[in-house]
Amino acid sequence: MYNKLVLATFSLAAVVAAAPARITARFGDTYVYYTGDGSTGNGWPSEAAWGSWDDLWNANVPLMQQSCGWNGWGANDSADEINDIESAIQQLAGSTGVDSRFILAIMMQESKGCVRVITTGNGVTNPGLMQSHDGSGTCVNTDPCPASEITQMITDGTAGTSSGAGLQQLLAQAESALSDTSSRAFYSAARLYNSGSVDYSNLDDGFSSTPCYASDVANRLTGWTLAASSCTA
Repeated sequence: MYNKLVLATFSLAAVVAAAPARITARFGDTYVYYTGDGSTGNGWPSEAAWGSWDDLWNANVPLMQQSCGWNGWGANDSADEINDIESAIQQLAGSTGVDSRFILAIMMQESKGCVRVITTGNGVTNPGLMQSHDGSGTCVNTDPCPASEITQMITDGTAGTSSGAGLQQLLAQAESALSDTSSRAFYSAARLYNSGSVDYSNLDDGFSSTPCYASDVANRLTGWTLAASSCTA
């Protein structure tokens, strides 16, 4: 979320270096470095190119099963915790209208799906699975993580908090600014989620946050999990 410099700059490449050999590539595991305004005219993927929910979920579960341990954040997610993450995402997709695949992609970008992810911040506190804007949901040093807390973490990031917008509000903001409800609005909302600001003509402008963030999210929506990133920003 806004102004996260510690976790947001932590790249998946660092995780891959520690990943055991038994984790193998799944659906669509490649990385394309996208630049420009997020439009299909600039080469960004359309929604039709995104994986199905089942494809993306099944591709990311193996990461969720080990990401806490890889990063030193505590016990790895249990099967029950992973099931609770899926239930929470589907619940919030239904109540907010935000595509469940987009929620999943942002969650994986923010926390790699580790329910015990650390809280980060640089002026704003960013806790939980979605590193939300001053959210209340967190399971730092908590094992097991209750289903209610997992739902709160997804709620904070998707529906927003009393202190800051979530994906629902940021997607609406991008759609209004662009007069566009296509995939371009989702990538612009991803930039807003990461940095709080957006140059709609250049989604690689991180405004002191993560330059590759929107490109990373676009790749996650088409199946990227473990492949090396080619983003050099």
